[in-house]
Amino acid sequence: MARKKSITLLHIAKELGLTIQTVSKALRGHPGMSEETRGLVVKTAASLGYRTKDQLRQLEQERIAPYPVFTRRFILVQSEQSLGFLRLLLRGLHERFAEFGHRIDTLLLPEPSSPAVFHRWLELHDVGFADGIFIAPRILPGFMEESLLELPLPRILLNYPPPEAKVDSVVWDVYEAMYIAVRTLIRAGHRRIMYVGDIHLQRGFILRWQAFREAMKEIGVQVTEEEHAVARRDAGEPWLDDFAVKYEQYKPTAVICGIDEEVAPVYYRLQSWTKVPEGCSLVGFLNEPIDHLPLVDRPALLIRETGYRAADRMLWRAANPQQPYEHIRLKGDFVRGKTMIKQAR
Repeated sequence: MARKKSITLLHIAKELGLTIQTVSKALRGHPGMSEETRGLVVKTAASLGYRTKDQLRQLEQERIAPYPVFTRRFILVQSEQSLGFLRLLLRGLHERFAEFGHRIDTLLLPEPSSPAVFHRWLELHDVGFADGIFIAPRILPGFMEESLLELPLPRILLNYPPPEAKVDSVVWDVYEAMYIAVRTLIRAGHRRIMYVGDIHLQRGFILRWQAFREAMKEIGVQVTEEEHAVARRDAGEPWLDDFAVKYEQYKPTAVICGIDEEVAPVYYRLQSWTKVPEGCSLVGFLNEPIDHLPLVDRPALLIRETGYRAADRMLWRAANPQQPYEHIRLKGDFVRGKTMIKQAR
């Protein structure tokens, strides 16, 4: 195969069985083809190492070498709670870093014990010698997150940053996603909407709840915790039982489940009481569709795209260590499924 520097439009066209004109139009963003074809051309060009003049010019402006002469080693640090995102995040990171010949390793955080033990763990795994680290979501605020954020190397937080954190962050925007979910239900005639999900343990959880309250306030509905299944999930109270009590009291026409792993239990519990969506509509914050459920109506959470964008941001940060920190939120659309219907007037 030709070296990356010698890749041309002809290579891409032959690889895909398309004309050079079609490939050129796709890479320039010109109309006249399906988005599926355009996406395939862009992905193939990236995998082969082809870059347009505009892309090369952008890399030059950001002082990122388009054809690095050595392989960098980056680390994705995650907790047990963040494993649900791992495959999608890694896919995005791998796709982008493969274009530059870099590698991404993963590390699972130990159980919290003490700052001293954690610092020894960091030394044992040579974290300080990596070219940069990515900090996955769902690492509970505390000394481990604080220690990771203070490491003297390029860091990208794949989460909403805590106050005063000196770190770049890239995250799929759950605040916007919640607004989209609520407004979609409202446009479908729903006003009695119940929220299910922890609103205490994580910054992203808190932001979901804030967005839910603000979106409901826009239609004149004041939201209180007493009407929603939002208890802490580490409090010992079975949250599904709490959901059952609140559902019976509140009798919502729609439910928004704000946490990925709780969507399936909520769906099956709803099905035991009524029929989804005829009796109650359901919107779920799923990372991706679940095979054993019908296609759930959901806001698109751009997790893979976050990994891809975070890789870009890491290379930029490594090349521009003195530049101001930035916080990047990726916004997706609403994905229609089979668990939501219009509410009868």
